[in-house]
Order: sequence, then structure tokens, then C-alpha cells
Amino acid sequence: MSTVNFATREITCKIVYYGPGLSGKTTNLLFIHKKVPAKHRSDMVSLATDGDRTLFFDFLPLVTNAVKGFSTKFQLYTVPGQVFYNATRKLVLQGVDGIVFVSDSAWNRMNDNHESFVNMKENLSEYGLTIEDVPYVLQFNKRDLPDAAPVEYMNHLLNREKQRVPHFESIAIRGIGVFETLNAISRMVLVKLISELSQNKE
Repeated sequence: MSTVNFATREITCKIVYYGPGLSGKTTNLLFIHKKVPAKHRSDMVSLATDGDRTLFFDFLPLVTNAVKGFSTKFQLYTVPGQVFYNATRKLVLQGVDGIVFVSDSAWNRMNDNHESFVNMKENLSEYGLTIEDVPYVLQFNKRDLPDAAPVEYMNHLLNREKQRVPHFESIAIRGIGVFETLNAISRMVLVKLISELSQNKE
């Protein structure tokens, strides 16, 4: 849930990049961090973990004036991909406002994608949330692979909830689709935030 600081007139929204190991979550954040001007972001904080490349607890505020009188920041986080770190995955999801599910397009990773998606829903349920409660988008990464699964199949596998969500094809290592994904989830989070603030005023 978004944090509102009335003293500093600041709203902080948390976006979590979720998905199986080595699907491109960290690559997304590295590209975003590199492209966002230094004055609009803080330093990236990383925690190395055995068996997974790195776990990033980043603090990347992208400032916007969506809510009058307040600055709005987005904090971007990744979760470790391996199941071994599920307790950490669950912890990172606490207070989430939006999710980018990063899937690997390789045919041999489809089972990993599905298992990670189911795991994400299970971890959300620990906080009394369903996937319908949290804005999320799907990113089909590594579309340049020679064995990339068709987008139609990936949607059939991962985009089968009551209402289909936006999906984005990407090659995160080249920055393709990275900001399109981020912009979409940011807009969805802000729409929900503004709606909730309006309801509270009534």
C-alpha cells in the first residue's frame, strides 16, 4: 500500500519485479537505473545471495506530480528467482502497490514461469491479497532467443485471470520494452492510488 507522508508532502509507491531466476528482473532495474538522471534517483542497493546472481533492494524514486500538492516516488524492487529464497520473496512483496512479472521466453523455461507465477499468488495470499487486488503487467523477456515461445502461448500460460492484463515483449539486456513496461505499471498504480484517495475524501 502506498505510503503518504503529509509532513514532506510525498507519496511513495512500491513496484516489485517478480519472476523466475535469470528471467531478466535485475537487467530491467540496471537499465532503468542507468537511464534515469542521477538527480531523480538514489543509489542502487544490492544484496548478494548464493545461488542467485544478486538480489536488489533498490530505491529509485521517479518523481511525478500525479496527486496535486504531493510528489510521487516509485521504489523498484526485485525478488530473488530461486525458490530457496521464498521467505525473502514474500518479505519483498509486503506493501506492494504494483507488480511486473518478468517471464523468460525460452521454451524450456515455461514451467519455471508458471511455477513462479503461482508462487507469487500464494505469497500475495499471505497478506490477504489476490492477484486481482494488485495492479500488475506481464513482461515476456528475451524475445530475441531462437527458441522463444510464441506470445500467444505465453499469454495462454500466464494471462488467464478474470481480466487480461497488459503484456510487453522485451529484450531487457538491450533496453527494448523496459520503459514501456515500467510506464504501464506506473500508470496503473497511479490510477488506483488516485481512485483510493478520491474515495477517502467522500
